[in-house]
Amino acid sequence: MASTDGLVPITRAFLASYYNKYPFPPLSDDVSRLSSDMASLIQLLTLQSPPSQGEASLIEEANQQPPHKIDENMWKNREQMEEILFLLQPSRWPVQLREPCTSEDAELSSILRHLKDNFDKALAAMISFQTKNSERVFNTVMTYMPQDFRGTLIRQQKERSERNKQAEVDALVSSGGTIRDTYALLWKQQMERRRQLAQLGSASGVYKTLVKYLVGVPQVLLDFVRQINDDDGPMEEQRQRYGPPLYTLTKMATAIRVFLTLLWQRYDTFKLNKEQMNLLSEAAIVYTSEFERFVAFISDVFANSPFFISADAAGILGSRENEEYKEIIVQAGRTYEVSLMVESENSYIGWDFSLMQGKISMDIGFSVEYISASGEKTLILPYRRYEADQGNFSTLMAGNYKLVWDNSYSTFFKKVE
Repeated sequence: MASTDGLVPITRAFLASYYNKYPFPPLSDDVSRLSSDMASLIQLLTLQSPPSQGEASLIEEANQQPPHKIDENMWKNREQMEEILFLLQPSRWPVQLREPCTSEDAELSSILRHLKDNFDKALAAMISFQTKNSERVFNTVMTYMPQDFRGTLIRQQKERSERNKQAEVDALVSSGGTIRDTYALLWKQQMERRRQLAQLGSASGVYKTLVKYLVGVPQVLLDFVRQINDDDGPMEEQRQRYGPPLYTLTKMATAIRVFLTLLWQRYDTFKLNKEQMNLLSEAAIVYTSEFERFVAFISDVFANSPFFISADAAGILGSRENEEYKEIIVQAGRTYEVSLMVESENSYIGWDFSLMQGKISMDIGFSVEYISASGEKTLILPYRRYEADQGNFSTLMAGNYKLVWDNSYSTFFKKVE
């Protein structure tokens, strides 16, 4: 096996030395100036008419500190952009803007249409970043997986899991869920992905058996993913370096949303003057351009991060490719059993075996059963005889599953699994 001695533990100090190569150019001074001006406008609108209970809750949220995690802030920005785009739909505008009768209303209508384009572009950049980053993590992990039916099962399980997550979101939206409800669910799903990644490092949960098949995975990588959700783990260095500018952008997006929400409810009695229109336009343009710049920067940082190291780069690709099946001899009249303890439903169990044939064709009985906590057995795959077979199924419940090869009717054979 190739040596992995050159890999060092991925500690916070190690990441700090890496991030020193990627300093983030400071946000434009316009961000703080415009954020302050937007706060003044929001206060002016609340003086015009006291906020409703819903508006007060939104203002309170805007005044809170943003979340600490980088990815949670990313989702929060995406949520705020969706809320802003919802407010920028002409059907959501005050009637005076949908059917402008004054030059001021016509001018603001034109500004709003241009701002929608800016937010559409920024949202597309956000979604692209999240999609590519998720694929990069999964594809990196997959380089360590056995490149046979087991790797295929892992891909199938991920695809099934993502389909189920999307169906859950679709059902929520169809039932009248709000944008806020949707993003609360999306963040919950994201944390579930992170927990599964952490389970990989600690060899627990759905990955408990799988880790046994990870040929030559450097322990430093397993240690890193085990700590990926820890508040004081190595990723804290990333939050300290790149969190502050992102937190500022999160608050700015929230302020723009709050301003539009309040304005639409007071448009009958509060009209923006030319200076205020320009302020709204400039704030939206600066926010979207700075956010896109941050996303492009952090995407480059993530793509080159030392925790995105493939099996090839770790020097263990050859050892994985040379992995061989194990040969088991099952004596005549005997059985060979493999028990798998599954800790969650919708896990995949798979097998691939064949008999070493001689002059006489030989087969073997094979079946799969589930054993409950009380010892009751349920047949999952009925007994049949095979010369070779490859298959899999998704578990309906957690518990003990047993794969049984039965050589009761053969005189002698070797099973290769």
